[in-house]
Amino acid sequence: MTGDSILKGIALRLLAVALLATMGALVKLAEQHGAGLIETMFFRQLCALPIVILWLWRTDGIGTVRTQRFGAHARRAAAGLIGMTATFGSLHLLPLAEATTFQFTAPLFATLLGALWLREPTGWHRWGAVVAGFVGILIIVQPGGHTIPVAGAAVGLASAFMIAVISVLLRQIGRTESAGTTVFWFSLLSLPPLLPFWLADLRPHALGTWAMLVGIGVVGGAGQIALTAALRHAPISIVVPMDYSALLWATLLGFLLFGQLPSDTTWIGAPILIASGIYIAWREHRRRLAAVPQSSG
Repeated sequence: MTGDSILKGIALRLLAVALLATMGALVKLAEQHGAGLIETMFFRQLCALPIVILWLWRTDGIGTVRTQRFGAHARRAAAGLIGMTATFGSLHLLPLAEATTFQFTAPLFATLLGALWLREPTGWHRWGAVVAGFVGILIIVQPGGHTIPVAGAAVGLASAFMIAVISVLLRQIGRTESAGTTVFWFSLLSLPPLLPFWLADLRPHALGTWAMLVGIGVVGGAGQIALTAALRHAPISIVVPMDYSALLWATLLGFLLFGQLPSDTTWIGAPILIASGIYIAWREHRRRLAAVPQSSG
């Protein structure tokens, strides 16, 4: 990969993070204007699907959605729906910055799953980073305190856990399926389970609320595409640290739209959590480099 390509990958990842942070703010705004949890999820998938199809048409071609692994895509969609329920639920229960911060525990859970589920070798460096990350979470949550609601913290951690589960599933699917194919099937297969729940709780809204719901899908779909496109230009070890810029966006949007700033404990615990995540990404990068046979001469 050339230097220009890597810079493009970083720029796309930063754009993706900004778009997904905006989607989170729209979810919270829509909820405050009367939209339900299932409703926001349904519009997230429905309005993202045309964006994904257009992107496939302009890049890999629509024919790439053909698959011989429908069952794998169905499992990924099921896990994705559980994860989205927890992610959007945390946005309903927590301030924007705190909901975003809990998602930073995903690398910690991914390390645990890699060691316990995939039997990947995990040295004391990464185990130490996992412990440090959870110390950061304890500082943020302050068990026994009243800064962060316990239910919100539990849902936020469940969201991060499901992100880690999905990352393992995507790693397995990615051996035969392109990222565009996976995104398409996730969007499509999510709609039938969500549709009856949305119809059962159909609500009237003002025009502005409908616009927010559509925006959740359009912005979320564009963010997902930017995430995927970034990996075409730069390795994951380089682009993943860009994800932590989400806290800056969440803090800014939380203040401008909701008058909320991160709690004092979040300012202390979040840097510890972010540092542990970056260290895990760096160690993973070093491990992969060591696994690649070096050419002689």
